[in-house]
Amino acid sequence: MNISEFKDLLIRSLDKESDPAGIPEEIERAGAVFNFGENFQEKVLGRIFDSGLTVVREVEFIRNLNYVFYRIALPGVAAIVLLLISLFLMEGSFSFNSVLGLGNGTEESIITLLTGI
Repeated sequence: MNISEFKDLLIRSLDKESDPAGIPEEIERAGAVFNFGENFQEKVLGRIFDSGLTVVREVEFIRNLNYVFYRIALPGVAAIVLLLISLFLMEGSFSFNSVLGLGNGTEESIITLLTGI
């Protein structure tokens, strides 16, 4: 079987109307013989399924990492909010100065501290 016949056979195998069962017989009649080693099918399927498990494990790891992040981040945010509320209550008001943590300072003292004048 020369290269052009093999290409023609390969192109015909991709056609939807062709019978795929007859193509291996045509190749064998042309003189090509396919001898695969022992457990070839099991080895190929094993490689395919091993790579699939790797992808599934990676997706599973990312999903678990997101789950753990939210389990830690959300209580952390809640703790920060509770700490801020407790600071506001200790300050005695929910004013702008208590949000910034300035306490009893005046605007002039803040400007002096920031500018150094």
